[in-house]
Amino acid sequence: MRNETCCFTGHRQLPPKERAEIGTMLERVITALYQKGIRYYGAGGALGFDAIAAQTVIRLRKSCPGMKLILVLPCLTQTRGWPAVDVAEYERIKGLADKVVYTSQAYTAGCMHKRNRHLVDNSSVYVCYLTQDSGGTAYTVRYARNRGLEVINLAVSG
Repeated sequence: MRNETCCFTGHRQLPPKERAEIGTMLERVITALYQKGIRYYGAGGALGFDAIAAQTVIRLRKSCPGMKLILVLPCLTQTRGWPAVDVAEYERIKGLADKVVYTSQAYTAGCMHKRNRHLVDNSSVYVCYLTQDSGGTAYTVRYARNRGLEVINLAVSG
């Protein structure tokens, strides 16, 4: 299944004017991956890029038979402190996911990295939106490259 799986991670904060363009790029990349046999798409449930990726998979499933969205979530309380509108969209996405996996029950200092490693360890392709050399997305890009995944960075391929 790993050879048929793509995962996503990216920055939580995205410039509002770039969100539509990121969605368009995701649609093109996911469609191309689907045509190459990628059927499973893992997202981490975070705000920003993760949410746009999950929304795009949900939209594309209508025209792509067998496409599945797998949410890999870091803990049961991931949305603590989020604005109500973001929690509502998170719950909507979770309700439309084909599978939901929690890598930890409770929040811990390392639960986000654990989630990201789980996504990478179960994928052959990694689609990200990375614009800086530090932080969780940068860590996960390095981890994915070290694990031999094909890495597609939409921040530089647009």
